Order: sequence, then C-alpha cells, then structure tokens
Amino acid sequence: MIFPDIVVSLTSNTPRLRGRLLPNEPLAPLTWFRVGGPAQALFMPEDEADLAYLLANLPADVPVTVVGLGSNLIVRDGGVAGVVIRLGRGFSDIKVEGERIRTGAAVPDVRVAQAAQKAGLAGLAFLRGIPGAVGGALRMNGGAYGRETKDTLVEARGVDRAGNVRVFANGDMHYTYRHCGAPDDIIFTEALFQGTPGDPAAIAAEMDKITESREATQPIRSRTGGSTFKNPPGHKAWQLIDAAGCRGLIVGDAQVSEMHCNFLINRGNATAADIETLGETVRQRVKENSGVALEWEIKRIGVA
Repeated sequence: MIFPDIVVSLTSNTPRLRGRLLPNEPLAPLTWFRVGGPAQALFMPEDEADLAYLLANLPADVPVTVVGLGSNLIVRDGGVAGVVIRLGRGFSDIKVEGERIRTGAAVPDVRVAQAAQKAGLAGLAFLRGIPGAVGGALRMNGGAYGRETKDTLVEARGVDRAGNVRVFANGDMHYTYRHCGAPDDIIFTEALFQGTPGDPAAIAAEMDKITESREATQPIRSRTGGSTFKNPPGHKAWQLIDAAGCRGLIVGDAQVSEMHCNFLINRGNATAADIETLGETVRQRVKENSGVALEWEIKRIGVA
C-alpha cells in the first residue's frame, strides 16, 4: 500500500525537528521476518528531546507506532498508517553506575548482558537470551532462562504522547508475565538495571551456556520472530503445539520450526499474511486438541 505523504505537513509543524522523517519507508528490512509493508512516515529521532518535540507537536489524530529491533514483530503487508518511530544511535548509550547499569532503549539486550559481565555484575546474564532491545524488554517484561525484566529493573524513563518525559519505578510498571501495565502511549527511552557483585568468569560461563542452549534448541539462524506464543499457565506452548500435530506445518512459505515449534519461520518468500495465518492455524488446532487458547507473544501491527 502507498499511503498519502504526510511528511511535508508534519515538518511544517515541527521546524526544529532534527531526526530523519521519511515517507512511505519500507519496514520489512527492519524486521527479523523480513516481511510487511511500509510506514506512512518513519521517524528516527536524534535523542529524547527530539522525540518529545515531535510528539508534543504531532496532531492527535495521527497514530503513533513504535518498533525496536524487529525481533518479535510482524508488520502486516498493507503497512502501518501514521508515524512509526524507531529509536537509534541517540538511545544507544550504556553506563555502569556502581552496581547498576543505565542503558538507552535502543541497546540490544545482549549488549547489556555483556556490559554487566565486564563490570562483574551478576543477575543480568539472562538478557543474553532475549533477541531484542531494551525498549522491547521494558514493554513486554521480556524474560528468558528463569528471569524477567521485572527482577532487575530499578526504573524506566520514557516520553508520553503529549511529549512529556516521565520516569517509572519498577512498581509503576505493574509487571506480570510478558505484560507491562505502564500506559500504552509511553515510548521508553532509557532503563536502569540493578546487578549484584559477581565473578566475571562465572558470569561469562553462564552466558556461554545460554548461547549454547539457544543455538541447540532454537532456529536462531532462520528468519524468525522468536517465541510466537506465551506459555499458558501450567503449560509450555511448544508442547501444546507439538501435541496438536503442528510441528513443521506450512502455510505459503511460512513454516512452524521443526527444531522448536513455538517458532515460526519465513522460508524465504513468505508474506506477513502467510506467517499470521500460520499462527492462527496453530492456535485453532491447539484449541481443538487441548482446549487451551494460545495468546500471541509476537506483536502484530499494520493493515492486511
């Protein structure tokens, strides 16, 4: 889909904008699945002040969508209306502050784990197993290998739809399993994580085990979006999918991974519709087989 160009009108309202604002920009290259249509306007702010300036001057009827590294994301084939915001270099700093690490929201989770290891801070190695950036971990309480974001977060900083900078303590995030209760309009820009003194060698060994486990059990070298469905209470999603006979199931050029059937794969030429239809087919078969309704963990945005 080709959207009407709104960039000219937006820039006329925001003459001091410093970031890049691009019309009808393809989003598929920004996602791990490599599928989906364009953003009506893609904005990459220079820093938090630049982001706040745009939001404060953006008409209320223009939708805003945030994308990160594109790991747990399906962009539908029709693209995304309004402004899509992607944080970049201005949100990529990492600083060690005693036993804490302050990091921009665009920093990949693995880099936070690596910084903690070099600083001898334990408790953050689990971030090595999350294939995304800090902003995504904040928004969905990302977790892996027995720990979640809520277990280490001190506070998060972000900008609301009106352009106000806000700070949220851990308790203000109202975290539950793969869910954040902070207002939906908050675009997270920074996080402060708490570590504990640890042995760098032992932390490195823990991270190596996580790496080995991921490589042995997950199709990380394929075009995938990570874990597709949340684990229902008392169940493992992959076991329910396997029991429903969905391992290896194919729709178009999308496939349920043979290695780990809670992962969907683009075999090369899948559309977003192929991937989403495959996921819905899996949900239907699991419901029929076990009575359990799987809930999407992957975020799906845009129009079909």
